[in-house]
Amino acid sequence: MATISTSGRLFITLLYGSVIRQTICFDPTWSSLDSRPLPTWYDEAKLGIFIHWGVFSVPSFYSEWFWWLWQDRHDPEVNEFIAANYRPDFTYADFAKDFTAEFFNATEWVQLFQSSGARYLVFVSKHHEGFTNWPSKYSFNWNSLAVGPNRDIVGELMNATRRHSDLRFGLYHSMFEWFHPLYLADKQSGFVTQDFVNQKTLPELYELVNTYTPDIVFSDGDWEAPDTYWKSKEFLAWLYTDSPVKDTVVANDRWGTNISCHHGGVYTCGDRYNPGVLQKHKWVNAMTIDKHSWGFRRNARLSDYLTIEELLQTFIITV
Repeated sequence: MATISTSGRLFITLLYGSVIRQTICFDPTWSSLDSRPLPTWYDEAKLGIFIHWGVFSVPSFYSEWFWWLWQDRHDPEVNEFIAANYRPDFTYADFAKDFTAEFFNATEWVQLFQSSGARYLVFVSKHHEGFTNWPSKYSFNWNSLAVGPNRDIVGELMNATRRHSDLRFGLYHSMFEWFHPLYLADKQSGFVTQDFVNQKTLPELYELVNTYTPDIVFSDGDWEAPDTYWKSKEFLAWLYTDSPVKDTVVANDRWGTNISCHHGGVYTCGDRYNPGVLQKHKWVNAMTIDKHSWGFRRNARLSDYLTIEELLQTFIITV
């Protein structure tokens, strides 16, 4: 009978393990993508911090949907605010130069989040306004290095998170942009053309993952078009199979019309989703401290904010 030394068994185990890891491939189908187990770290991390910060923080009025409410909805309250405070030819892009982030200190943020008991953070890399909080090659002159802070906000926060805490670093990314010409043209075509996806959405997502290696990819802004338009399955197959975070990343469920709450990694199902009963699929209560807005707004009343008792109750029920 042949014998195998302890070192021999260890070598065989490691070799077998590496082969197994290399053969885990996910196809661009929901049945394959939905079969991926959720990384265990997320199941153990009960509390995360979600941060909305962008050009909309300059007017800080009504909500982070300020630009859309102004130019699309023509909301009377927003129009009145603009008329009372800005010149007649003022544009939304003019707000960017005042998004200076002069008091932003990523280390202070991270230390605050760590001391709160949170285990991860999700930062808005780009909201529906299209302004990227990193120097994206696909957002010329509408990013945080080119105008406003003249800094890589995402990069600073990532570095501080990994140097000064044991928090997991996640990124939110909006798939669409309210007023981008390519998106509006695709929308006009009934989403038959995919120029915005090919030239903007997907390049940005690949750039974010390869540059900042986030542990969470929180997608949003998907609801007007099907997942086939967004090429969501193709991106997730790469994210789970070949990306630098394939073994640790957690993705959500906002990848196209009628996909939310049905497919994806962790279900959001909608903002402030809190079903009150145990669910069969891992989910997250993506909620706000301000009952009406994700970002700071100067016209918020104290009663608009959840009290510490309401926050604790929400957290406990969710867990």
